[in-house]
Amino acid sequence: MLPLLISEQIREADADTIAHEPISSVDLMERASRAFVGWFVNRFPDKNEPITFYCGTGNNGGDGLAIARILCDHHYQKLQVVIARFSDRVSDDFKVNYERLKETCVTIKELEKGEDIPEDNSLVLIDALLGSGLNKPLSGDYARLVNFINDLNKTVVAVDVPTGFFSEGEVRGDTIAIKASLVITFQQPKINFLLPESAPYVDCWEAVNIGISEKFTQSVNTPYAFVEEKDARQLLKPRHHFSNKGTYGHLLLVAGQEKTMGAALLSSSAAAHAGAGLTTACIPKSGLTALNSYQPEVMAITRKQGMLPEIEWDKYASIAVGPGLGTDNDALMLLETIIKNYQKPLVIDADALNLIAGKKELIGELPAGSVLTPHMKEFDRLFGDHENWWQRLQTAMKKAQELNLCIILKNDYTITATPDGKAFFNSTGNPAMGTGGMGDVLTGIVAALLAQKYKPEEACILAVYIHGKAGDELALPNRMNVVLPGTLITRLPVTMAKLMA
Repeated sequence: MLPLLISEQIREADADTIAHEPISSVDLMERASRAFVGWFVNRFPDKNEPITFYCGTGNNGGDGLAIARILCDHHYQKLQVVIARFSDRVSDDFKVNYERLKETCVTIKELEKGEDIPEDNSLVLIDALLGSGLNKPLSGDYARLVNFINDLNKTVVAVDVPTGFFSEGEVRGDTIAIKASLVITFQQPKINFLLPESAPYVDCWEAVNIGISEKFTQSVNTPYAFVEEKDARQLLKPRHHFSNKGTYGHLLLVAGQEKTMGAALLSSSAAAHAGAGLTTACIPKSGLTALNSYQPEVMAITRKQGMLPEIEWDKYASIAVGPGLGTDNDALMLLETIIKNYQKPLVIDADALNLIAGKKELIGELPAGSVLTPHMKEFDRLFGDHENWWQRLQTAMKKAQELNLCIILKNDYTITATPDGKAFFNSTGNPAMGTGGMGDVLTGIVAALLAQKYKPEEACILAVYIHGKAGDELALPNRMNVVLPGTLITRLPVTMAKLMA
C-alpha cells in the first residue's frame, strides 16, 4: 500500500531524503521540476503555445521558476513568468532559481501588493503560487489573483497543489482556490484530491515520482493508504489442484422482494462470478423463476414475509443481507433473526443499512469483522449528518475501530475503514460505472471473498479494487459511456485471472 502523508509528513520525507540520499534541497527541487516537465511536455507538446507561470516567492514558486527554465531548454518559445511579491518571505531555493531564470530568454514580470494584474492572453497557465501546507483561507492579494486566474477560464496546470486548496482537512464550499484543469503533484496524491470536495478545484491529477525515500515513507505512522494494483496482486489467492466447491465456501444472500428482485439477482450472480464455491439466495417464492432464469448456478431457498426458513447457520461461510430487501417490519424481523443467530462477519448493504439506521442498537450487535457498505446518504443516516467528506472520513475510521468492523464508504475513490483505525483509498473505477445496481454487485463480491476465507479487511480492499478494475477494463479501452452491472459481473473472472497471472 502507498502511505498517504499529510503536509507536515511530506516535509519530513523531503528532509529525510535531503539528509540521507544525500541531496541538496535545490537539487531535489530541480529533480521534482524535471519530473513535472517530463509529464507536461507529453500533454502539451505545442512549443509555440503561450504559457504564463504565476509564481509565489516560496518553494512552490521556486518549482515554477525551475519548470519555466527547463521548458525553455526544451525550446518552448512563448514563456512568461509573473512573480507575485505579496510576501516579504523568500525561500533560498526560490532565490537560486530566480537567478538561474534571469539567464534565459523567459520574460519575467513582478507583481507587487495592490498592483493591477496585467492582462494575460496565454492559453495555458501554470499555478505555482502557494504549495501544500496552507493552513488558512486565502485573502487579500492572493485571493484577488486567484479569482483573476479563474475568471480567465483558461487551461490551468497546478504545481503539486492548486493554490488555496488544502491538502488535507476540511474544505468549505466557499473556498477561494485555483480551479485546475490538471494537477501534476509530487510523489503521491494529496488526501483531499481523493474526496469529492476536490471536484471544483481538480479536474484530474497525475502523481510524478521525484525519488523521495520509500523506506522513510513506509515508516511514517499515517492511517491513510492508497491501494495499487500490486497490492491486489499480493492479496489474491490462486486456485490450486485438488480443490473443489467446498474449498471456496458456501455463501448465503438474504435479499429481494417481489418488486426488487433485480438487486438479489445481481448480488448473487456477482458472488458466483467472484468465486464463491456455492451461492444460495434466500428470496421470496415469487422470485424463484427469475433467479433460475438469470443465474441457474445460484441455489435458492424461499422465505415467507418476515420469516426465514429453517437455516443451518454453521454451514454458511459468509452471509450478506440487504439488497432489495425492503425496510418494513418484515424485513426488520429477518435482519434481527440473522444478527441473533449468525456469529461470523456479515455483509450489510442497502436496505439492511437503513433498517439499522432506524434501530441503531443493532449496529452494536453485529458480529466482529462485519462489513457495512454505505453510500454517503446511508452513512449519514447511520452516523449522523456531516458537513463534508473529511468529517465522514474521520467518522468512518473512528466507528470502524469502536465497533470492530469494516466500513466501505462508496465514493470515486471508495474508502475502506478498518478496525485498526486505518483508511484505504481505492484507485480503480470510473464514471461509466455510475448506474443502479453497482452497489449490489460489490456486496456480492465482498461476501464471495469472505466465503473464500479472506480476512474481512482483505475482502473489502480487494473487492473494491476488483469491482473498479473490471469497470475500467470495460469502459476505458472501449470508450464506453455506461457500464451496466450485469456486464461487469461477467468480466469479474477475467479481471481476477489477469491480476493473478
